[in-house]
Amino acid sequence: MVQKILVPIAFTKYSKGILNYAAELAKFSEAELIVAHVINERDLEAVDKITSYGYKVDVAHYVETIKKERKEELDKLLADLTLADNKVTYTFCVGEPTNELLKLVVDRNVDMVVMGVKGNSLSHIFTGSVAERMFRKCPVTLVSYRGDDVALRLRKNFEKQREKE
Repeated sequence: MVQKILVPIAFTKYSKGILNYAAELAKFSEAELIVAHVINERDLEAVDKITSYGYKVDVAHYVETIKKERKEELDKLLADLTLADNKVTYTFCVGEPTNELLKLVVDRNVDMVVMGVKGNSLSHIFTGSVAERMFRKCPVTLVSYRGDDVALRLRKNFEKQREKE
């Protein structure tokens, strides 16, 4: 029985769809929905590096600003959910995204993770996406969400490939 569902949100154009999909699963299984956003430590290292060039940037202030902005975005996303408030919690983490998500899975006894398949950052080209690493390392069921436009594109690509065979 699924009692806790973790849904990592990266605040992309797919976030609303991912969150709604996870909420429907949570509603169906009467599970708690844990919404998480990870502030990548690499972003903080970049901010820290800027300070070494003489610019006055406070990393702690930067983190608080990001948390505040993301909380406002999250509140907008959560406003449309039909889950009871006591069934939804959210958390912000700072660190390497895959590690932070795995910690949440283990520490909060999560039964399922629902997440998007791929981010659009340049870094994932070199290091692989968080989703790819989660699929390899996650100890619980991981459901990949694809928006309608992505699903349509993948279907078309497959059909083209099949025609060539």
